[in-house]
Amino acid sequence: MRLKDRLACVHELALWAEGCGVVAGVDEVGRGPLAGPVLAAAVVVPDNPDLREFLLREAGDSKQLKAAKREELAVVIERECVVGVGEASVAEIDELNIRRASLLAMARAIAGLPGDRMTGLPDKRINGVVVDGNVLIPAEFLAGISVMQRVVIGGDACELAVACASIVAKVRRDALMVALDAEFPGYGWARNAGYGTAAHMEGLVRLGVTVHHRRTFAPIRNQVARNQVARGREAA
Repeated sequence: MRLKDRLACVHELALWAEGCGVVAGVDEVGRGPLAGPVLAAAVVVPDNPDLREFLLREAGDSKQLKAAKREELAVVIERECVVGVGEASVAEIDELNIRRASLLAMARAIAGLPGDRMTGLPDKRINGVVVDGNVLIPAEFLAGISVMQRVVIGGDACELAVACASIVAKVRRDALMVALDAEFPGYGWARNAGYGTAAHMEGLVRLGVTVHHRRTFAPIRNQVARNQVARGREAA
């Protein structure tokens, strides 16, 4: 099946039919890594036939795109669409758990949609969202923002706005991890984006745990415990 056919935007169209004039797709990146924040993007794709045709032809699940193509598309999306970005920190991940922290990042991305970019849209504010996954964003995280929500598993492969959000989130988080790699070299974050690759695990053994590591994740928790045992032996 062609990508254009798969990106049927069923949920976006349904929200339009239910009276939502401005519908965003929302997706997150970074649930699995051992280090770094979880980052989300919310994207409103304007009802511009040429733009939508281009994105339908070019966009797909960001995980399946080459990095250069993903970065090229992210530039177009951020220039031509309405984009909000939000993140949840490592401390929030450890406090809330990764699932709830991901939802918090999504809520912050929705809140980050710039109102001044809404002027040419049917409504002047966001009132509908298509969320990648199977869990609604809790009202407590939306902080008074009233939106109709639809959830869809694998939304980045079947909803255009979610696919665009996935691309932006991936590019933004990868750039963040490159910057953190320069600050904390030795873990390979510029290449592994914080995932538990062999290079990352070797860095943990050699250099220890940083402030950017998720201490509630088992590999990090286990490394902290090993470090404590080693320090105890040295003290003895």
